[in-house]
Amino acid sequence: MNNPAQAFEPIETAPPVPLLEPGSPPLAILVDYDGTIALNDVSDQIMAEHVPGDWEAEAAKYDAGGMGSRRLMAWEIGLIEADPADLFATASSQPHDPGFISLVEHARSAGIPVEVVSDGFGFFIRPALASLGLADLPVVTANTTFAGRRATIEFPNGHPTCLVCGTCKRERVRAHQAAGRAVVFIGDGESDRYAAGYADVVWAKRALVKICVEAGWPFRRWTEFAEIDAWLERALDGWRHDATTLPGPGARPFFCGPEAWGPGLVDPPQDAWPPPPEEPSEVIG
Repeated sequence: MNNPAQAFEPIETAPPVPLLEPGSPPLAILVDYDGTIALNDVSDQIMAEHVPGDWEAEAAKYDAGGMGSRRLMAWEIGLIEADPADLFATASSQPHDPGFISLVEHARSAGIPVEVVSDGFGFFIRPALASLGLADLPVVTANTTFAGRRATIEFPNGHPTCLVCGTCKRERVRAHQAAGRAVVFIGDGESDRYAAGYADVVWAKRALVKICVEAGWPFRRWTEFAEIDAWLERALDGWRHDATTLPGPGARPFFCGPEAWGPGLVDPPQDAWPPPPEEPSEVIG
């Protein structure tokens, strides 16, 4: 691949959510990429290998909930001055959880949509999915493009008035719920906070476990996609015998975004943490 930065179409706005067909399981699976499908945080790995100097102090502010990801990523991209081929080489060397392929195939064969929702740089996700044989999997993320050794990032899947997150995972969760599906969200860290708070079933590891515990959100721990694939098989088997075992999405009060914070924020308010839910958010046994 002579020019990997030009080999894949840039990310645009998210594709329409497919309609829920009669007789299909009322589920959608949304999956984070960095640290979830990819075993490492690829965006951070690119920064570590290609950006000298102390950029981690700003990233730590984000990890502590004191900075919005959109502002952080725009600043980080401005620090990168490298051959795009070198950036893609770093990204393509990162390992992936091999069980993700089986989960996707299993879900899609049952009529369950699967999407990658990422609040990272995003440009390496489609090449990575193509290498896994999943080139047609929908991706909702930022749009990073290259001109020489400089990069520019845009956020076609951010919220139009809340500017805290680069990609608004909350709205993608809510879009699938509006189509009548309960949303299964799989993630690992800070960028998954708002998706986890609105999803119906949450699979969490690493920092996302702490976030869910502190918020009082029900969640399931995971380490490998094979665990989630086995759970999905059991859930679908139960649904085939009794359709009521997969009820639709539950209602969630707003705790982030302009409805809760007002429009125009670039960093999350420090006192805006939701109370524990009155009812468990998990709808699937």
